[in-house]
Amino acid sequence: MKLALLGYGKMGRMVEQAAATEGIEVVAVVDPFAGSRGQIADADVCVDFTEPDAVIENIRLVASAGASMVVGTTGWYGRMDEVRRLVEESGIGLVYGSNFSIGVNLMFKVARYAARLFSRFPDYDPFIHEAHHQFKKDAPSGTAVFLKRIIEEKYNREVWTSSTRAGHIPGTHTVGFDSEADTLTITHTARSRAGFARGAIVAARWIEGRKGFYEFSGIIDELSDFNTDAG
Repeated sequence: MKLALLGYGKMGRMVEQAAATEGIEVVAVVDPFAGSRGQIADADVCVDFTEPDAVIENIRLVASAGASMVVGTTGWYGRMDEVRRLVEESGIGLVYGSNFSIGVNLMFKVARYAARLFSRFPDYDPFIHEAHHQFKKDAPSGTAVFLKRIIEEKYNREVWTSSTRAGHIPGTHTVGFDSEADTLTITHTARSRAGFARGAIVAARWIEGRKGFYEFSGIIDELSDFNTDAG
C-alpha cells in the first residue's frame, strides 16, 4: 500500500513514522506550510490531518485522483451529507472518525454499554467532560460530540457536555454517571499521538480497495467482532 499525507504537521509526521514501521511507503505529501512532494495520484490511500476548513476541498482533490481516504480532521461534520454524496458519486472509499485511537474507539463501545445499563436507573445522571491543550480549536472535541451522541441515544434527552482548554493538557475524555450515593466514571487519556497514527494506519489498510463512506468506530466493531448492543 502507498500513502499520501494531507497535512504534514505533528500528526502527519506521526502517521509517516507509523507507516514506516509497517513497511508502507509515503509517496506524496501535501502541505502549503511544510512543503509538498510527490503526486497523490500515485497513492492508494490519502490520510488527512489538516484543518476543518480544508477538508472538503481535500476530499474533492482525492476523489478526482481516484484514491481512497482516511479523514482524521474533525470540525466539518456539519457538511456530512455533502461529503457523503461526494464520496458516493466519485466511487471512492472514505473512513472518517472523531478519534482514531484504538483505545478511544473501544471506550465508545464501553460507554454505549454503560449508558444502556445506567439509563434503566433514573437515580443516575450522565455527563461528559473533555480537556485538551490550549491550542485545540474546536470545543467540544469531535470525540466528545460522538460520546454525547452515544449516550443520548440511550437516554433520549440532552446530556450535559463540558470542555476545558488550558496549557498542555493531553486529550482527556470522561463519561460519568452520577447519583446521590455514588459516581462511576470512564476516562481515556491520550499519552501521545502515536495511538492516533496507528489507528489511521489500521483504517488505511481497511479502506484500501473498498468503496463507500464509513465511520472508524464501525470498523473497530467489525475488527473486534463484538457488539455491545447484542442481547
